[in-house]
Amino acid sequence: MLHRLVGDLMTSAVVSVRQDTGFKDVAERLTKHDITAVPVIDEQGHPVGMVSEADLLRKQESQADPGGHLTAAHLPPAERAKARALTAQGLMTSPAVTARPQWSVVEAARVMARNHVKRLPVVDDADRMVGIVSRGDLLRVFLRRDLTIYEEITTEVLTRTLGLPPGEVTVQVSDGRVTLSGTVPQESLIPIAVRLSESVDGVVDVTHHLRPAPEPTPDT
Repeated sequence: MLHRLVGDLMTSAVVSVRQDTGFKDVAERLTKHDITAVPVIDEQGHPVGMVSEADLLRKQESQADPGGHLTAAHLPPAERAKARALTAQGLMTSPAVTARPQWSVVEAARVMARNHVKRLPVVDDADRMVGIVSRGDLLRVFLRRDLTIYEEITTEVLTRTLGLPPGEVTVQVSDGRVTLSGTVPQESLIPIAVRLSESVDGVVDVTHHLRPAPEPTPDT
């Protein structure tokens, strides 16, 4: 089975800033390119952090309400330092959490969830940035057509991987939801067929009505 990797889904033309990029330049870069965060790279092209809209807004958040209705927000020391920062180096969240082009969608999604981030700079073997992948990019696997999913499960999973004769298992796919019906030679193959079908890109859920083939009746 062919799974799309981070390198297939990432954006290669990445908007980035240097550590000494000024506050206003960072804000202009976000606005001009209609993005919500930008990676910060060093002189060798290694990502060292990320600056998001939330990082920029801390400056506003730390100030008193011009109308006099609210006092300045009480921020922890680290957040106050960001609110006073004038360059990307002071604004960024670091270190940068990165991905590799050869990672699977599952691996990238788990790293995002574990680190509570929405995007990952993608780096090569020399840790130089070669792209960026976002949550939205990972979700593109769920845009695969039902027919494509059907063909991959019937051909790659059932026939080539499990060696089942065509027609023994019926596959139905609707909006990424897969239903498997029919018989398999051994009961032990049922969880394997389900697990492999679940791993196909674009599959949302797998339901099965599989059963083991009846034992042949001995001649009497």
